[in-house]
Amino acid sequence: METVKDFQWKKGITVKDYVDRLGNVGFQSIELKRASEVIIKMKKNNAKIFLTFTSNMVTSGLRGFFAQIVEKRIADIIVTTVGGIEEDIMKALGEKFRIGKFDVDDVELHEQGINRVGNLQITTESYMRFEDFLQPLLKELYDKQKRWAVSDLLREIGLKLDDENSILYQAAKNNVPIFCPAITDGSFGFHLFLFQQKYNDFVVDVVKDFGNILYSTSHDEKKGVIALGGSISKHHAILSTLLNGGADYAVYMTTAHKTSGSMSGATTQEAKSWGKVKDESDIATVNGDVTIMFPLAMIRVFEVLQEENLLE
Repeated sequence: METVKDFQWKKGITVKDYVDRLGNVGFQSIELKRASEVIIKMKKNNAKIFLTFTSNMVTSGLRGFFAQIVEKRIADIIVTTVGGIEEDIMKALGEKFRIGKFDVDDVELHEQGINRVGNLQITTESYMRFEDFLQPLLKELYDKQKRWAVSDLLREIGLKLDDENSILYQAAKNNVPIFCPAITDGSFGFHLFLFQQKYNDFVVDVVKDFGNILYSTSHDEKKGVIALGGSISKHHAILSTLLNGGADYAVYMTTAHKTSGSMSGATTQEAKSWGKVKDESDIATVNGDVTIMFPLAMIRVFEVLQEENLLE
């Protein structure tokens, strides 16, 4: 049986050593190390890996880290919410998001044309420039074909971007599909609506894309899920694994708690009751801020895989 060990700093400690030592500290530190180990197993056992995250994580500086994970061939399938698509494009166009405070006069921010996401800020002008980029691009895609599955549409947009830190760019470059089942739930959806008023035979087919995510894996393949936060992005991935026999590996990271009965708070253990995660699967649920927990877990993954010449 493992025992608690006192943690102490040492000069030159690596992230791998740090997370390894956390594995004997207690509480969520143990789950953090376990999460890293499960992700390593996913990669070593050639699982098809679903990476899901919500838009607030793209608002943050994790956006470039997600792009790097795609570039390093860790994630095979991405599921996110539409804000993550919008803000990835904004940043690729050169928009800068500000760091502010959680406790601020939001009425004053609104009057200044500033929109708050926690302690981060996005100007309304950023959305206006996003619109200027999107509308002519939609016309270009419309001229190419009238009906698009969401993931195909997002791949085309990714091919138009020129930013190594863009999730859409790296996904398009590395043939990693991005699924966004709630594509209309944001500014992007509003502009799709406006475009369709002018070109009423333009169709973005969400149902077809549901078929695409189902066919992206099979019962016979091993499947892994890394779900950051909750929302539709998390559920869309684990629903597709359910319909393909369940996930063999699952890592959830969230600030939500299991007692809420929500998708965001639901644990990997709870997922077994639905068959979304297999009975004998390797699982870990980490309660904590993803902007802190996920980089620690993933850098350990990178370092272990690099040591074993398994990192592309």
